[in-house]
Amino acid sequence: MSAPSPPGALPAGLRAEVEAWMAEDPDPATRAELAALLAAGDRRELESRFGRPLRFGTAGLRGELGAGPARMNRAVVRSTTAGLARFLLAQGPLAAQGLVVGRDARHQSARFAADTAEVAAAAGVPVHRLDEALPTPLTAFAVRHLAAAAGVMITASHNPARDNGYKVYVADGGQVLPPADAEIAAAAGPLGPGAPVPAPVRPVDRAALVSAYCAATLALLDANGARQVRAVYTPMHGVGGAVVPELVTRAGFPPLIPVREQMAPDPDFPTVAFPNPEEPGALDLALTTARREGAQLVLANDPDADRLAVAVPDRRGGWQALSGDELGILLAERVLARTSGTDRLVATTIVSSSMLAALAAEAGVHYAETLTGFKWIARAADARAGTRLVFGYEEALGYAVNPAVVADKDGMSAALVVLEMAAEAAAGGEGLLERLDRLAARLGVHLTGQYSLRLEGDDGPGQMAAVMSAFRDAPPDSLAGCAVSAVADLAQGADGLPPTDGVRLRLGESARVVLRPSGTEPKLKAYLEVVTPPPGAAGLAEARRLAGELLDALRDEVASRCRAAAQGATSAP
Repeated sequence: MSAPSPPGALPAGLRAEVEAWMAEDPDPATRAELAALLAAGDRRELESRFGRPLRFGTAGLRGELGAGPARMNRAVVRSTTAGLARFLLAQGPLAAQGLVVGRDARHQSARFAADTAEVAAAAGVPVHRLDEALPTPLTAFAVRHLAAAAGVMITASHNPARDNGYKVYVADGGQVLPPADAEIAAAAGPLGPGAPVPAPVRPVDRAALVSAYCAATLALLDANGARQVRAVYTPMHGVGGAVVPELVTRAGFPPLIPVREQMAPDPDFPTVAFPNPEEPGALDLALTTARREGAQLVLANDPDADRLAVAVPDRRGGWQALSGDELGILLAERVLARTSGTDRLVATTIVSSSMLAALAAEAGVHYAETLTGFKWIARAADARAGTRLVFGYEEALGYAVNPAVVADKDGMSAALVVLEMAAEAAAGGEGLLERLDRLAARLGVHLTGQYSLRLEGDDGPGQMAAVMSAFRDAPPDSLAGCAVSAVADLAQGADGLPPTDGVRLRLGESARVVLRPSGTEPKLKAYLEVVTPPPGAAGLAEARRLAGELLDALRDEVASRCRAAAQGATSAP
């Protein structure tokens, strides 16, 4: 990294932009941060903070805490809320239904939630404030439950401790979609003179809200179903512990076995490198607890409890974490067995397993693929007249088992359904892995995997673009010895989907690769799938072995090509 420029060497335009931002920044800590950077003449750091302002991505605004428009801070929160308030007031009477404001327990979440409530109320939008740190699905639930005009959840979900975010829901309870997100961003800015009569800020009755959520969620279960299962639970230092144990007890299951080191909210996430249950090592303490306690199941929420990870005993005496696709197909089968109607629709994303399509065809229900993100999954039925979404999932551990109640991913209701599945399987002398075997035997092995390349720093965006360009403009003729039969540039739109930055390569009927930049982290992601014909029970082991070999080879070659393209971008003059 180059040394900072000497004081006074900053371009006049950049200095003026920083000083104008400081004049509007309500936080003395971030004003001091920028003042120090100005005094040091740190051009690189200031350009990093002002060059690419935060934009609505897959799940709203999300970024590192700090000063400037490219960081999460009070000025960004207040400006965005002013834009949201203007957007709502432009809808007419709808704005009077109010804005739900919720938060998790991350650094600055309480302050950002207070700013959101203050600015919205000053603009004339009533506020329903969730005073405690509570899970994201409760904010999504509250929007519908309270018939609000919109909702804001202050959270960065499973991101590192240095991050926070601002997630927006609209009146249908789902996340904001384009072009509304762009309209909110365009309307952002200082609030200016407040409303003639500021709107009220009313605390939401926490007990009543949780009770209503629990009642709606318990309706998913068989009232006379099995309940005996020993399950370990961790909220991963987040807010799931505020609701999940209570939900489980109300359902009649034995009390969860807590991972004590991770039960209390802690914004520093001290026991995990990344507070994401997908990350290697994130479940280590939960698995240690499960072995010590002789448990049958491990349940792990991410810090805002909208995702769920599950681990089960394997056939060798150890433990196996289920992938998002594996748990997704188990939950889909469960939901379809408990619902009826020819209007039923199940949905997943273009980067998730195609096994859901095979299950839907077998069950005779509608199936849809959407872009990545639950803002798309939750509305999969909107463009399909006469259909009703009963289940949706994405491979990144997100599941909607009750989309009529929570129009977003919900790791709490999913945990409850998994508990019932595990209890019933145990009562029948089997486990969830046996259920996966039966699905694969009759639908075909659908083996999925990922490769992720973190591309941080000033060079990251250029490297990301170079990798995407390499696959988009000069795609390989073959991968892992299999001919590439079709290439789709998702930026041009494909299969009726809105344009998105991604490339999909198909290798006949046997494999698929989708590459896309992450919408929440500085990562390039490659999503891989290998599919076999239905092998039957007798051929299942061999089909899995062959699929595994092809998946490994595919991952290795995709990774090599991605690294080479990124390195080429860095070394280019």
